[in-house]
Amino acid sequence: MLRLFTLCLAVVLTLAVPASARDKLTVYTYDSFTSDWGPGPKIKTAFEAECGCELEWVAVADAVATLNRIKLEGANSKADVLLGIDTSLTAEAAATGLFEQHNIDTVNISLPVTWADRIFVPYDFGHFAVIYDSEKIKTPPASLDALVNGDPEQKIVIQDPRTSSPGLGLLLWIKAVYGDKAPDTWSKLSKRVLTVTPGWSEAYGMFTKGEAPMVLSYTTSPAYHMVAEKTDRYRAAAFSEGHYMQIEVAGILKSSPNKPLARKFLAFMTGPGFQNHIPTNNWMWPAGKTTGTLPDAFGKLVKPEKSLLLASDEVNANRKAWIDEWLKATTR
Repeated sequence: MLRLFTLCLAVVLTLAVPASARDKLTVYTYDSFTSDWGPGPKIKTAFEAECGCELEWVAVADAVATLNRIKLEGANSKADVLLGIDTSLTAEAAATGLFEQHNIDTVNISLPVTWADRIFVPYDFGHFAVIYDSEKIKTPPASLDALVNGDPEQKIVIQDPRTSSPGLGLLLWIKAVYGDKAPDTWSKLSKRVLTVTPGWSEAYGMFTKGEAPMVLSYTTSPAYHMVAEKTDRYRAAAFSEGHYMQIEVAGILKSSPNKPLARKFLAFMTGPGFQNHIPTNNWMWPAGKTTGTLPDAFGKLVKPEKSLLLASDEVNANRKAWIDEWLKATTR
Protein backbone atom coordinates (compact mmCIF):
# COMPACT_ATOMS: atom_id res chain seq x y z
CA MET A 1 0.00 0.00 0.00
CA LEU A 2 2.83 2.39 0.92
CA ARG A 3 4.55 1.70 -2.39
CA LEU A 4 1.28 2.33 -4.27
CA PHE A 5 0.73 5.58 -2.31
CA THR A 6 4.30 6.70 -3.08
CA LEU A 7 3.83 5.97 -6.80
CA CYS A 8 0.53 7.89 -6.91
CA LEU A 9 2.11 10.83 -5.08
CA ALA A 10 4.98 10.94 -7.56
CA VAL A 11 2.52 11.02 -10.47
CA VAL A 12 0.51 13.84 -8.87
CA LEU A 13 3.63 15.87 -8.20
CA THR A 14 4.84 15.38 -11.78
CA LEU A 15 1.53 16.58 -13.18
CA ALA A 16 1.57 19.55 -10.84
CA VAL A 17 4.95 20.79 -12.10
CA PRO A 18 4.47 23.55 -14.71
CA ALA A 19 5.62 22.72 -18.23
CA SER A 20 8.12 25.60 -18.05
CA ALA A 21 9.88 23.96 -15.10
CA ARG A 22 10.26 20.68 -17.00
CA ASP A 23 11.20 22.19 -20.36
CA LYS A 24 13.43 25.28 -20.21
CA LEU A 25 15.81 26.66 -22.81
CA THR A 26 18.73 28.79 -21.57
CA VAL A 27 20.23 31.22 -24.07
CA TYR A 28 23.38 33.26 -23.43
CA THR A 29 23.43 36.61 -25.27
CA TYR A 30 24.58 40.22 -24.92
CA ASP A 31 22.84 42.64 -22.56
CA SER A 32 21.31 45.04 -25.11
CA PHE A 33 19.49 42.11 -26.74
CA THR A 34 17.61 41.35 -23.52
CA SER A 35 16.97 44.95 -22.44
CA ASP A 36 13.43 46.31 -22.19
CA TRP A 37 13.89 48.07 -25.54
CA GLY A 38 15.71 45.14 -27.18
CA PRO A 39 14.11 42.23 -29.07
CA GLY A 40 14.60 39.71 -26.25
CA PRO A 41 11.33 40.25 -24.30
CA LYS A 42 9.12 40.07 -27.42
CA ILE A 43 10.99 37.04 -28.79
CA LYS A 44 10.63 35.29 -25.44
CA THR A 45 6.86 35.81 -25.50
CA ALA A 46 6.54 34.65 -29.10
CA PHE A 47 8.69 31.53 -28.68
CA GLU A 48 7.11 30.47 -25.39
CA ALA A 49 3.67 30.70 -27.00
CA GLU A 50 4.86 28.33 -29.75
CA CYS A 51 6.92 25.86 -27.71
CA GLY A 52 4.93 25.70 -24.46
CA CYS A 53 8.27 26.00 -22.64
CA GLU A 54 10.27 28.61 -20.76
CA LEU A 55 12.95 30.67 -22.49
CA GLU A 56 15.57 32.05 -20.11
CA TRP A 57 17.92 34.77 -21.30
CA VAL A 58 21.30 35.05 -19.56
CA ALA A 59 22.77 38.45 -20.41
CA VAL A 60 26.51 39.18 -20.58
CA ALA A 61 28.04 42.59 -21.34
CA ASP A 62 28.85 41.94 -25.01
CA ALA A 63 29.22 39.21 -27.60
CA VAL A 64 32.94 38.54 -27.10
CA ALA A 65 32.29 38.27 -23.36
CA THR A 66 29.57 35.66 -23.96
CA LEU A 67 31.99 33.42 -25.85
CA ASN A 68 34.65 33.94 -23.19
CA ARG A 69 32.14 32.82 -20.55
CA ILE A 70 31.21 29.72 -22.57
CA LYS A 71 34.90 28.84 -22.91
CA LEU A 72 35.44 29.22 -19.16
CA GLU A 73 32.41 27.10 -18.29
CA GLY A 74 33.18 24.46 -20.91
CA ALA A 75 31.04 21.33 -20.83
CA ASN A 76 29.56 22.48 -17.50
CA SER A 77 27.87 25.51 -19.01
CA LYS A 78 24.18 25.94 -18.25
CA ALA A 79 23.66 27.39 -21.75
CA ASP A 80 21.74 25.48 -24.39
CA VAL A 81 22.30 28.15 -27.05
CA LEU A 82 24.80 30.96 -27.55
CA LEU A 83 23.29 33.87 -29.47
CA GLY A 84 25.14 37.00 -30.49
CA ILE A 85 28.65 36.22 -31.64
CA ASP A 86 29.48 37.14 -35.21
CA THR A 87 31.57 35.79 -38.07
CA SER A 88 34.75 37.22 -36.57
CA LEU A 89 34.38 34.66 -33.77
CA THR A 90 32.72 31.63 -35.39
CA ALA A 91 35.97 29.85 -36.27
CA GLU A 92 37.27 30.37 -32.73
CA ALA A 93 33.98 29.15 -31.26
CA ALA A 94 33.91 26.08 -33.50
CA ALA A 95 37.52 25.27 -32.58
CA THR A 96 36.54 24.91 -28.91
CA GLY A 97 34.63 21.74 -29.77
CA LEU A 98 31.78 22.93 -27.54
CA PHE A 99 29.27 23.45 -30.37
CA GLU A 100 27.52 20.94 -32.60
CA GLN A 101 25.96 21.02 -36.05
CA HIS A 102 22.57 22.68 -36.07
CA ASN A 103 20.91 20.33 -38.64
CA ILE A 104 18.06 22.74 -39.35
CA ASP A 105 16.61 23.94 -42.64
CA THR A 106 18.06 27.37 -43.46
CA VAL A 107 15.83 28.06 -46.47
CA ASN A 108 14.63 31.31 -44.83
CA ILE A 109 18.15 32.77 -44.54
CA SER A 110 18.87 35.73 -46.81
CA LEU A 111 22.23 37.55 -46.65
CA PRO A 112 24.45 39.66 -48.92
CA VAL A 113 26.90 36.74 -48.88
CA THR A 114 26.49 32.98 -49.33
CA TRP A 115 25.97 31.12 -46.05
CA ALA A 116 27.13 27.51 -45.67
CA ASP A 117 28.12 27.22 -42.00
CA ARG A 118 26.91 23.90 -40.53
CA ILE A 119 27.33 24.95 -36.89
CA PHE A 120 26.05 28.52 -36.69
CA VAL A 121 22.83 30.09 -37.99
CA PRO A 122 22.65 33.85 -38.76
CA TYR A 123 19.82 36.02 -37.47
CA ASP A 124 20.81 39.57 -38.50
CA PHE A 125 23.52 41.61 -40.20
CA GLY A 126 24.76 45.17 -40.53
CA HIS A 127 27.79 47.36 -41.05
CA PHE A 128 29.89 49.17 -38.48
CA ALA A 129 29.93 52.94 -38.72
CA VAL A 130 30.94 56.09 -36.93
CA ILE A 131 27.78 57.74 -35.62
CA TYR A 132 28.08 61.48 -35.09
CA ASP A 133 26.02 64.22 -33.47
CA SER A 134 25.10 66.57 -36.33
CA GLU A 135 24.55 69.43 -33.87
CA LYS A 136 28.20 69.21 -32.80
CA ILE A 137 29.92 68.08 -36.00
CA LYS A 138 28.93 69.90 -39.17
CA THR A 139 31.48 68.21 -41.44
CA PRO A 140 31.79 64.54 -40.49
CA PRO A 141 34.73 62.39 -41.63
CA ALA A 142 34.09 61.01 -45.12
CA SER A 143 36.68 58.25 -44.86
CA LEU A 144 38.45 56.09 -42.32
CA ASP A 145 41.59 58.05 -43.13
CA ALA A 146 39.82 61.32 -42.27
CA LEU A 147 38.76 59.84 -38.95
CA VAL A 148 42.28 58.68 -38.15
CA ASN A 149 43.95 61.96 -39.08
CA GLY A 150 41.19 64.39 -38.10
CA ASP A 151 40.84 66.98 -35.36
CA PRO A 152 41.91 65.33 -32.08
CA GLU A 153 39.57 67.71 -30.20
CA GLN A 154 36.57 65.92 -31.76
CA LYS A 155 36.50 62.77 -29.68
CA ILE A 156 35.06 59.32 -30.35
CA VAL A 157 34.08 56.56 -27.91
CA ILE A 158 35.00 53.05 -29.04
CA GLN A 159 34.76 49.55 -27.53
CA ASP A 160 37.39 47.09 -26.36
CA PRO A 161 38.09 44.39 -29.00
CA ARG A 162 38.81 41.88 -26.22
CA THR A 163 35.26 42.05 -24.87
CA SER A 164 33.09 43.70 -27.52
CA SER A 165 32.05 42.67 -31.02
CA PRO A 166 31.91 46.29 -32.31
CA GLY A 167 35.35 46.84 -30.77
CA LEU A 168 36.63 43.77 -32.58
CA GLY A 169 34.85 44.98 -35.71
CA LEU A 170 36.80 48.24 -35.67
CA LEU A 171 40.02 46.31 -35.15
CA LEU A 172 39.26 44.20 -38.24
CA TRP A 173 38.05 47.22 -40.20
CA ILE A 174 41.38 48.96 -39.67
CA LYS A 175 43.31 45.78 -40.42
CA ALA A 176 41.32 45.22 -43.64
CA VAL A 177 42.04 48.76 -44.86
CA TYR A 178 45.57 49.38 -43.55
CA GLY A 179 47.10 45.91 -43.29
CA ASP A 180 50.65 46.08 -41.90
CA LYS A 181 50.21 49.81 -41.25
CA ALA A 182 47.49 49.13 -38.67
CA PRO A 183 49.72 49.78 -35.61
CA ASP A 184 50.66 53.26 -36.86
CA THR A 185 46.99 53.89 -37.69
CA TRP A 186 45.96 52.98 -34.15
CA SER A 187 48.61 55.25 -32.71
CA LYS A 188 47.18 58.19 -34.66
CA LEU A 189 43.54 57.32 -33.94
CA SER A 190 44.18 57.01 -30.20
CA LYS A 191 44.54 60.79 -30.02
CA ARG A 192 40.84 61.07 -30.90
CA VAL A 193 39.60 58.34 -28.56
CA LEU A 194 37.93 59.70 -25.44
CA THR A 195 37.67 56.29 -23.82
CA VAL A 196 37.42 52.56 -24.57
CA THR A 197 34.40 50.85 -23.00
CA PRO A 198 33.90 47.12 -22.33
CA GLY A 199 30.73 46.96 -24.43
CA TRP A 200 28.46 48.77 -26.87
CA SER A 201 25.83 49.88 -24.33
CA GLU A 202 28.30 51.89 -22.24
CA ALA A 203 29.78 53.58 -25.31
CA TYR A 204 26.47 54.51 -26.90
CA GLY A 205 25.14 55.73 -23.58
CA MET A 206 28.08 58.12 -23.23
CA PHE A 207 27.48 59.38 -26.76
CA THR A 208 23.77 60.08 -26.30
CA LYS A 209 24.53 61.84 -22.99
CA GLY A 210 26.74 64.23 -24.93
CA GLU A 211 30.08 63.13 -23.51
CA ALA A 212 31.54 62.69 -27.01
CA PRO A 213 30.35 63.81 -30.47
CA MET A 214 31.11 60.43 -32.11
CA VAL A 215 30.75 56.75 -31.25
CA LEU A 216 31.47 53.44 -32.96
CA SER A 217 28.15 51.75 -33.75
CA TYR A 218 26.22 50.67 -36.87
CA THR A 219 24.87 52.26 -40.05
CA THR A 220 21.43 51.23 -38.77
CA SER A 221 21.69 53.05 -35.43
CA PRO A 222 20.20 56.33 -36.75
CA ALA A 223 17.01 54.43 -37.60
CA TYR A 224 16.31 54.06 -33.89
CA HIS A 225 16.46 57.81 -33.35
CA MET A 226 14.32 58.50 -36.43
CA VAL A 227 11.63 55.97 -35.46
CA ALA A 228 11.60 56.14 -31.66
CA GLU A 229 12.66 59.76 -31.08
CA LYS A 230 11.51 61.41 -34.33
CA THR A 231 14.92 63.01 -34.89
CA ASP A 232 17.68 62.73 -37.48
CA ARG A 233 20.22 64.43 -35.23
CA TYR A 234 22.39 61.31 -34.98
CA ARG A 235 23.78 60.16 -38.32
CA ALA A 236 26.23 57.64 -39.77
CA ALA A 237 29.31 58.87 -41.60
CA ALA A 238 29.77 57.18 -45.00
CA PHE A 239 33.38 56.08 -45.50
CA SER A 240 34.93 55.91 -48.96
CA GLU A 241 37.06 52.83 -48.12
CA GLY A 242 33.92 50.83 -47.33
CA HIS A 243 32.40 49.56 -44.08
CA TYR A 244 33.11 46.37 -42.19
CA MET A 245 30.19 43.89 -42.16
CA GLN A 246 28.88 42.05 -39.15
CA ILE A 247 26.74 38.89 -39.37
CA GLU A 248 25.39 37.78 -35.98
CA VAL A 249 24.74 34.10 -35.34
CA ALA A 250 23.56 31.52 -32.82
CA GLY A 251 24.75 27.98 -32.11
CA ILE A 252 23.84 24.95 -29.97
CA LEU A 253 26.09 23.72 -27.17
CA LYS A 254 27.03 20.02 -27.24
CA SER A 255 26.46 19.94 -23.49
CA SER A 256 22.84 21.08 -23.82
CA PRO A 257 20.34 18.61 -22.34
CA ASN A 258 17.62 20.19 -24.52
CA LYS A 259 18.96 19.80 -28.05
CA PRO A 260 15.56 19.19 -29.74
CA LEU A 261 14.22 22.37 -28.13
CA ALA A 262 17.43 24.23 -29.03
CA ARG A 263 16.99 23.22 -32.68
CA LYS A 264 13.37 24.31 -32.54
CA PHE A 265 14.55 27.70 -31.30
CA LEU A 266 17.11 28.08 -34.11
CA ALA A 267 14.47 27.17 -36.69
CA PHE A 268 12.09 29.68 -35.06
CA MET A 269 14.91 32.24 -35.20
CA THR A 270 14.88 32.23 -39.02
CA GLY A 271 11.15 33.03 -39.25
CA PRO A 272 8.82 35.99 -38.63
CA GLY A 273 8.21 35.28 -34.94
CA PHE A 274 11.85 36.23 -34.33
CA GLN A 275 12.84 38.22 -37.42
CA ASN A 276 9.98 40.75 -37.22
CA HIS A 277 11.52 42.09 -34.01
CA ILE A 278 15.05 42.58 -35.38
CA PRO A 279 14.74 45.83 -37.40
CA THR A 280 13.02 47.99 -34.78
CA ASN A 281 14.29 46.34 -31.60
CA ASN A 282 17.83 45.20 -32.40
CA TRP A 283 18.13 47.87 -35.10
CA MET A 284 19.87 45.62 -37.60
CA TRP A 285 18.89 44.15 -40.97
CA PRO A 286 16.97 40.84 -40.64
CA ALA A 287 18.73 37.74 -41.96
CA GLY A 288 15.59 35.60 -42.19
CA LYS A 289 11.94 35.69 -43.23
CA THR A 290 9.81 38.62 -42.10
CA THR A 291 6.25 39.74 -42.61
CA GLY A 292 5.34 43.36 -43.30
CA THR A 293 7.62 46.17 -44.43
CA LEU A 294 10.50 48.04 -42.84
CA PRO A 295 9.97 51.58 -41.51
CA ASP A 296 10.75 54.41 -43.94
CA ALA A 297 13.79 55.28 -41.81
CA PHE A 298 15.63 52.22 -43.14
CA GLY A 299 15.44 53.71 -46.62
CA LYS A 300 17.35 56.77 -45.41
CA LEU A 301 20.33 54.92 -43.97
CA VAL A 302 23.88 54.92 -45.30
CA LYS A 303 24.27 52.08 -47.81
CA PRO A 304 27.97 51.12 -47.96
CA GLU A 305 29.29 50.95 -51.51
CA LYS A 306 31.81 48.33 -50.37
CA SER A 307 31.44 45.66 -47.70
CA LEU A 308 34.60 44.50 -45.94
CA LEU A 309 34.71 41.06 -44.29
CA LEU A 310 37.78 39.02 -43.37
CA ALA A 311 37.47 35.23 -43.31
CA SER A 312 36.68 33.83 -39.88
CA ASP A 313 39.64 31.41 -40.10
CA GLU A 314 42.00 34.32 -40.79
CA VAL A 315 40.61 36.26 -37.84
CA ASN A 316 40.94 33.24 -35.55
CA ALA A 317 44.55 32.70 -36.57
CA ASN A 318 45.54 36.35 -36.04
CA ARG A 319 43.16 37.88 -33.49
CA LYS A 320 45.52 37.66 -30.52
CA ALA A 321 48.42 39.16 -32.47
CA TRP A 322 46.22 41.96 -33.83
CA ILE A 323 44.91 42.76 -30.36
CA ASP A 324 48.49 42.84 -29.07
CA GLU A 325 49.28 45.29 -31.88
CA TRP A 326 46.35 47.46 -30.76
CA LEU A 327 47.39 47.36 -27.11
CA LYS A 328 51.00 48.26 -27.87
CA ALA A 329 50.04 51.06 -30.28
CA THR A 330 47.49 52.67 -28.00
CA THR A 331 49.48 52.53 -24.76
CA ARG A 332 52.70 54.10 -25.95
